[in-house]
Formats: sequence, structure tokens, C-alpha cells
Amino acid sequence: MKSEEGNKGKKGKKKLIIVLVVLLLVILAVPAIVMYIGKSFTAQETVVRTDWTTDVGEIVDQNEELQIQYAEAELGGYIRVLQLVPMDIEEEGFTYYDTAVQERLDGALESLKSSSKMDWTAETPLAVLNPYGTGSNGLYLYFETDQKTQVSYTIHVDDAEISDYTAAAQDLDSEQEYTREHEFQIVGLVPGMTNEVTMTITGSWGNVRQIVSFQVDMPETQSGYPIRLETTDGSSDAELADGLYAMMRINGYLGYSFFFDNEGVLRYEMVLEGYGPDRILFDGNDIITCVSNGKLARLNGLGQVEQVYDLGEYALHHDIGFGRDGEILALAELEGSENVEDLLLSIDMESGEVTQLIDFKEAMSGYYEMTRPISATDDFFWQAGEWDWIHLNSLQYMEESDSLIVSSRETSTIIKLSNIHEDVELSWLAGDSRFWEDTPYADYCLEQEGDFVPQYGQHCVEYLRAGDEDGVYYLAVYNNNYWSLNSRDNFELELADSVGTDLYGLGDETSQVYVYRIDENNGTFALDSSFDVPYSSIVSNGSVCSGDGNWVVNSGVSKVFGEYDAEGNLIREFAYECDMQNYRTFKYDFTGFWFR
Repeated sequence: MKSEEGNKGKKGKKKLIIVLVVLLLVILAVPAIVMYIGKSFTAQETVVRTDWTTDVGEIVDQNEELQIQYAEAELGGYIRVLQLVPMDIEEEGFTYYDTAVQERLDGALESLKSSSKMDWTAETPLAVLNPYGTGSNGLYLYFETDQKTQVSYTIHVDDAEISDYTAAAQDLDSEQEYTREHEFQIVGLVPGMTNEVTMTITGSWGNVRQIVSFQVDMPETQSGYPIRLETTDGSSDAELADGLYAMMRINGYLGYSFFFDNEGVLRYEMVLEGYGPDRILFDGNDIITCVSNGKLARLNGLGQVEQVYDLGEYALHHDIGFGRDGEILALAELEGSENVEDLLLSIDMESGEVTQLIDFKEAMSGYYEMTRPISATDDFFWQAGEWDWIHLNSLQYMEESDSLIVSSRETSTIIKLSNIHEDVELSWLAGDSRFWEDTPYADYCLEQEGDFVPQYGQHCVEYLRAGDEDGVYYLAVYNNNYWSLNSRDNFELELADSVGTDLYGLGDETSQVYVYRIDENNGTFALDSSFDVPYSSIVSNGSVCSGDGNWVVNSGVSKVFGEYDAEGNLIREFAYECDMQNYRTFKYDFTGFWFR
């Protein structure tokens, strides 16, 4: 009996040891597994679209020279709509963000426009669904009128919760208000629904010359994104600004950008090569934006890609903006480098030449030398091994002094540099000055004027307006109000109770929109105004969107954006779907681009 009991005891100990070993291995593996999942999540930003195919109708003709097929779009048969299908669309490396592909598509359209067999009128227009492959629910129309006219249109769907959508069409390359030749993109068609379009054609004396109606059964979104956002009205009775909300870099839906109206109805789905816009720049009647993490592109109002800016060995990160005349500035990093999000690029808008303008490791070498790569035990463990020592997330160029204002999330500091095209110099730092006390940059800190909690982990710092004298101006800041330092040892900061330290928030944390008054003459910064918004530890923006001073604020981790009046009172909030976060939401009226 003792022998049997002894064997049982030994077996029990063995099992216990095995269980403990397995448990220990699991505990040791958890950080690695979590880090792997985190890196897989962030790696979405580098993915480039390889499948551009969509459902098309019956092929009815083709242009051998241009290698383009013509298909009948299956949109209900109320009006004849074509689709243009590049014959090489399934070949490896194909992308619509290739000017050679775009020239072929444009040639195919031109051959249809000039066809002697067709008389393109308002009743029988040339209609092409998404002709350039960049806007899945954009409908191209071309027709001529006997007299000089202009076109507006109204879109109606049989859904009591979706109001009619009315817009004034912007004819491509037409500098005149009235013209006989009309070529534009209808924006606003609701995916997955029957859309009744009524075009009103008006003469130069204001008289209605023609009304034409037709229906189209629009296909579902390519992305699968919902066509309605949940909305909640706030306390303000101010009017919402005109325009469309542009959602940018939506995790789980990278490679798209979505444009919603004031009711939260999807009116345009932009199809990109990957990544997502950091913002949209308007240049004449064109836009310039990010279309993958290694490319910018210029598009016209028809969705045609007119120019591609390939960044080569660099990857975009977090912002673009205009610099000097003919220049785009972009925040970026060198592909494959352990140092991330610390470079400024200059892109020549005519030639496309890319130049590294500022390496912040050199511009602020005295601080860089005090930092280290992120480790698996840091808050941002998913970046383990990366040297994210400054994390630049927005830029603002100020031409009069050839200066640049950037936002550094990792240091919770707004930084101004001068003479950026010559001998770059550090001008000032704005934030919690205690952060810089034991560094070579303590004397560059602007003095905080007034009793307020400075910004932490801020995003999207933008020039708002000039002050009452030279050297005084106002900046808009999305104050994430989140403190996390991942690249510096032996530093602790005593924080106000209101400052968040948890990625998702544990209770009453809020973020804010701050308006700072910068006084370079006296070396101070002060909080001019602020208002609370839903908490978002990372990403996000707060930007003025109208002449009346309305704000559009995206709180990415809370998965909401809202429009606020000039006093910071909520007019309407929109809840959206995404994985973890949406980077930014702006509101644009698209005048001169899509709309007249």
C-alpha cells in the first residue's frame, strides 16, 4: 500500500511540475504574443492593395490600343451606364495610382466623348461608373446643351431617415459659371440603394431650361463599411456647416476614405492603394493626399489621378502640408530604420523630387542622445525595438519666417523651428517645461502664463489666426490629455489628477480642444480657450471647419467625431465603426472640386 501511495505521490508531483512549467511558459509567452498581435495591427498601414477587381456587367466592346474594355454597368437599366475595365487589372503590380493607367482610361473616355455615333445630351448623357477607379460610388456624366447653362442635382432614396441630397455640379476645367459642355462627377449616391437623380439645368438668366430625372441602383460599398453612422444631437442649436465629413485612416478599413453628410449618410467612398489620407490639400481645382504609406497623389474632381509622388525609401507618418510655393512638406520615416517618425520631407510638386529636409535626430541631437528604443514592458509595447523618441504627428508651415511648427506626442511638446530650408534653428518649445529641465533645451521653453494644465500627448496642432501684433498668434491643439513616456529612463512627472495615463480611460478622463495664445515677443504661451471632448489617448484632431467658427473634433479611441459650435457646445455627434481608432476627421465643402 505504501508503495502504491508513494507512486501516486510522485505522479502527482510530476503533474504539478508540468502544470507549473506550462503556466510559466504561457506567462513568458504572453508579452511576445501580445507584441506580435500589436505589430500585426500596426503593420496594416504598410499593406498595399493587390486586388483591384470589382463586379462588372457584360463586356460590350474594347479598345485594343488602350487595352481598355467597356462593360455595361448593372445599375437597373434606367439609364445606360458604362464601366471601364483595364485589361491588365488582374496582373501583378497593377494599380489605379499609376499615371500610365490613368492616361489609358482618360483616352477611353475621350474616344467615347468624341464618338460620331452618339449625341450626348442631358437625356442621353455619357455615364460611366467610377471611370478612374478611385471612387466606387462616383458617377461620371458628360453631355452638351444648346445654350450656356449650369447643372445642379438632387438625389432621393426611398428611406424616410435619409433626406434628399442636393449639390451644384462643378464642371471639370470650366472657369466659367455657365457652359455648353458639361463634364462632372455626381457625388452623393447612396451605396446599395436605388437613387433617383433629378438634374436641374439653369440658364444664365436664372431660368430653368431643363429638368431630367433618372434612377440608378448603386452597388454596395467595396469596403463593406456601413452607409449610416449613429448620430446624437447635442445641446447647441447652431447650424451644422456645409460640407462632407472626411474620415481618414480608419483601422480595419485602411485603403479607403469615407465621406459622410450632416445626417451621417455615406456619400462617397474613396478607394486608395493602402494606408489612408492624413489630410487633404486643395490646390486650385485639384486635391493632393496620401494614397498609400509611400505615395501621395494629385486628383481632379472626376477622380482622375493626374500626378503621383512616390516617396521611394521613405514611409509617410501622420501629416502633410504645403510649404514654400510649389512644395509639399511631409512627416515620414526611413523604411527599415529603427528610428521612426522623426523626419521631414520636401516634395517638389512639379518634378516630384523628394528631399529629406530635416532629420530631428540632428536638429535635436542633445535630447535624442538621452533616449532609447521602446521595450516590451513600455506602455506602447507593440512598438518594441523601435526608437520612437519624438513621434511627430502634425506640421504647420509659417512662410513669413520660413518656420515650422510640429507636434511631438512622445515629449508632449509643441516645437517651432526657424530657417528650415537653410540653417535650421530651434525657436521654442511649448508644454510642460519640467520635461526639459535636465536637457540642453530648458532655455527654449516658453513660459506658461496663467493657471492651467498644459497639453499631454497632443495631436494636430494647427495655426488658427493672427494676434493683435507681430509675433503673437493662436494655435488650435487637440489635447489628448494622456501622459505616456516610452523612450526615456529615470524620468517621472507628477501629474494633475485630470491627466489620463490609461490607453482606454478608466473613469472621468476627458480630452480637450485647446486654443493657445503664443507670444514670441515675451516668450510665453497662454490658454485662450478650451472645451472638453470625449477622451482619446492617441490619434484625433480638433479643427475649425467653417466661417462661423464651428469645430469638427474626432476622438479616435472613443470612436466618435462631433461638430461643435464656436463656444465648444456639441451640435451633433457621430459614432463610427473601426478597429481601435480612426486617425482624423475633417470637414470640407469641396467647392471648386466636386461642387460649384
